[in-house]
Amino acid sequence: MTKAINATTLADFQKNLANRPEHTILERAVTKNGILATAADYHSAVAMNPVFSIDLDTGDVANQKQSGRCWMFAALNTMRHDIKNKFGVPKDFELSQNYTFFWDKLEKANYFYENVLKTAQLPTSDRKVAWLMTTPQQDGGQWDMIVAIIEKYGIVPQSVMPETYNSSKSVEVNSSLNLKLRKDAVKLRKLVADQATDNEIATTKKAMLTEVYRLLAYSFGEPPIKFDFEYRDADKKYHIDRDLTPQSFFKKYVGWDLDQYVSVINGPTADKPYNKMYTVEMLGNVVDGRPVRHLNVTMDTFRTIALKQLEAGESVWFGCDVGKSSDRQKGIMDTDLYKQDELFDIDFNMTKAERLDYGQSLMTHAMVLTGVDVVDGQPTKWKVENSWGKKVGTDGFFVMSNDWMNEYCYQVVVNKKFLPEKLQEVLKKEAKVLAPWDPMGSLA
Repeated sequence: MTKAINATTLADFQKNLANRPEHTILERAVTKNGILATAADYHSAVAMNPVFSIDLDTGDVANQKQSGRCWMFAALNTMRHDIKNKFGVPKDFELSQNYTFFWDKLEKANYFYENVLKTAQLPTSDRKVAWLMTTPQQDGGQWDMIVAIIEKYGIVPQSVMPETYNSSKSVEVNSSLNLKLRKDAVKLRKLVADQATDNEIATTKKAMLTEVYRLLAYSFGEPPIKFDFEYRDADKKYHIDRDLTPQSFFKKYVGWDLDQYVSVINGPTADKPYNKMYTVEMLGNVVDGRPVRHLNVTMDTFRTIALKQLEAGESVWFGCDVGKSSDRQKGIMDTDLYKQDELFDIDFNMTKAERLDYGQSLMTHAMVLTGVDVVDGQPTKWKVENSWGKKVGTDGFFVMSNDWMNEYCYQVVVNKKFLPEKLQEVLKKEAKVLAPWDPMGSLA
């Protein structure tokens, strides 16, 4: 069996190319314009016309800027939609993403320290330890993680804790914080190796967290404890609500029972049978807070429950692989957008399970479903509220084809009442623990 490319095989490659009459034309087109521009299909833009039979009025699109807070923006956006409907706040009203960002960073630091202590007996070459140290903390997260933050700390309007340089451009704070966390990991592991007492370890960890708090306060500002909320509604009527706390603001202005909202995934790999519960080892932020739990369902169920929640007038948090077969400027996500297989005469097709198993795809971004076009009882395309500002898509909104949802959407969050009764019972069952590096543990 020949292992190396030799002169004979190279000549065969060259002959195969020369025998294709279109090869010089395509070479000129691709070298000049790039692969995607050459493979773009005009008909996709026509099919993805941004008109929908169900179209929720959700206000202006937000902008996460140069940060990885899409999961946080998407969750807070679903809540501000409800506030807008209940209280008539202006269409540009936002909840403070900086506030939840601060607490998420602090809690992730503590979560990291606890995982370091749990794995301190393992060598640094162990895969779990290496996994921890690769990224001690990051901007990304999951629905259950933002719920854990809100349940503990509440939320506030953006006017009370606005964006800062570091919340909008998080690279510097992440670099500084991860440097500190890795340095602290060295010290914590040494304490365990030296058989330090529990009290010595707890005292050391508290001192470390005190420094993390200071780092975050300088970067994001210190979170408010009490505040006044004032605004003019859509009819220009003035409102002021005094002496609120973040918890009382959430209770009054959102008021959701967050236990009713559950994460539903479509992970069609062989290791994850449908209609079962899953969790991921070492995935979370708040120690002793709400754990990350997923219900795995078929794609038919996945679409149906998302559609039901939209029909009820409520937007839907969802996670996907946004970079696949998408055009950021046009705001289109469609499997027919680019025809690389026809361009190169190469079969690029992989199943959804194969893409997950072989590292070709995973959840990279969270957004909000705010509409859907239903034709003959079936969804054909979905309206998506992104968090990349108004300069992309249609004033910041994207269009997603139903086929794209099938292939690249992995998670939706819905009120459990929209699930069939038998699946509501499954939610109560113990979850299978997946490895930390499982693709269903990826952070949006």
